[in-house]
Amino acid sequence: MHEVSIVLALIEQVEQEVRQAGHRGRVVRVELVIGRLSGVSADSVRFAYEMLAPDTLVAAAQLSIEEPLAAACCRCCGGRTPLEELVDRCPACGSPEITIEEGRELLLRSIELEELPSPASGRETAGEGEPPQQ
Repeated sequence: MHEVSIVLALIEQVEQEVRQAGHRGRVVRVELVIGRLSGVSADSVRFAYEMLAPDTLVAAAQLSIEEPLAAACCRCCGGRTPLEELVDRCPACGSPEITIEEGRELLLRSIELEELPSPASGRETAGEGEPPQQ
């Protein structure tokens, strides 16, 4: 199950991105794109994420996975057909002159971070609420 190593690399990448951004709050959401023909099981990624996320920066983060379909583009008929699985012929005309587009992605699309209060909010400073002295 190579999804475990994928999730370990994902957690490491999220931690690195957050560290480089200088953010000190929590990660709220991690969004992935895993194409249907990527060779990666989205369900296995979810399972590995649940097992590996505790005690990391993404422990409380929701994992969101988009699973785009692939598309077969035929050079003979010009058709573009959405695919859920790999084919070797055009689903429309049967020609072997196809290219597979999309559906092989494995991307970290976004990291949503907790908004932190500004340093001055929640603290009263001396003189706050008093009219300015002239």
